[in-house]
Amino acid sequence: MNNTPTRKPASIEQLLTVASSQLHNTSDSARLDAEVLLAHALERDRSYLYTWPEREPPTAVATRFLQSIEQREHGVPVAYLTGTKEFWSMRFRVTSDTLVPRADTETLVQLAIDQLNLYPGPVLDLGTGCGAIAISIAKEYQRLTDNSTDNSTAMPVEVSAADASVPALNIARENARSLNANVSFYLSNWFTHLPRKKWQLVVSNPPYLSPHDKHLPSLKHEPRNALVAADNGLADIENIVLAAKYHLLTNATLMIEHGEEQGWSVRTLMQRAGYHSIRTETDIASRDRVTLGQMHE
Repeated sequence: MNNTPTRKPASIEQLLTVASSQLHNTSDSARLDAEVLLAHALERDRSYLYTWPEREPPTAVATRFLQSIEQREHGVPVAYLTGTKEFWSMRFRVTSDTLVPRADTETLVQLAIDQLNLYPGPVLDLGTGCGAIAISIAKEYQRLTDNSTDNSTAMPVEVSAADASVPALNIARENARSLNANVSFYLSNWFTHLPRKKWQLVVSNPPYLSPHDKHLPSLKHEPRNALVAADNGLADIENIVLAAKYHLLTNATLMIEHGEEQGWSVRTLMQRAGYHSIRTETDIASRDRVTLGQMHE
């Protein structure tokens, strides 16, 4: 009988192979998740893993990595395990107090930039979370302004952001500081405690999942109040649509991110509220993602 104890995986490649197998039934991107988490544990870029697959990390690092794989296996997002998430080519700090920014939301940022290029003016991001939307708009518009060949027509814009969560706002402010973004933050439940002023552009990625949405089990580690809304996910959207009318300048625009099956419902809410030039734009996967409308008066 062979009593030799089974040797634990030691090299980078062995660790990745074991971890990928462990995550196979949990994640659609098991290998990528394993690479990101091991690179994080090693405090290295992922390129290091490809360059030195035979190297053996210190035992403490390997142990920490395998513990993070176990957490990932139980559904904890990779971004919460690393503490960061890339969005709009920038790295944002995230915690369980904020949603993890998704690539789908970059559609909202691009539409906002396109609108500001036509009608520059103050911008408000409602429900900012980690600040990804507001900060991305501020940074991208500043970049375009700085690179403009006609600086005489380039106008700086004031970007504000609001959230009802103190911990989320703290993360957003930290992200703005680290990314050198000029954004003003307000503790406010939608428009409730904002300055008495009007905006040229209001954007929001509000809670839009139904309490019975099939995706909720896979999102159990993210803040439920930032995901779920009553009335089949439309309650907060309707609140914003109705209230925004009184906070928009003439010919200003409201943009709302929503679920892929909610485009018609959001357009209907805007039509009933008196918005004009209403349309729904799709994300990179051709799914309905953002509906926008203008308030002429």
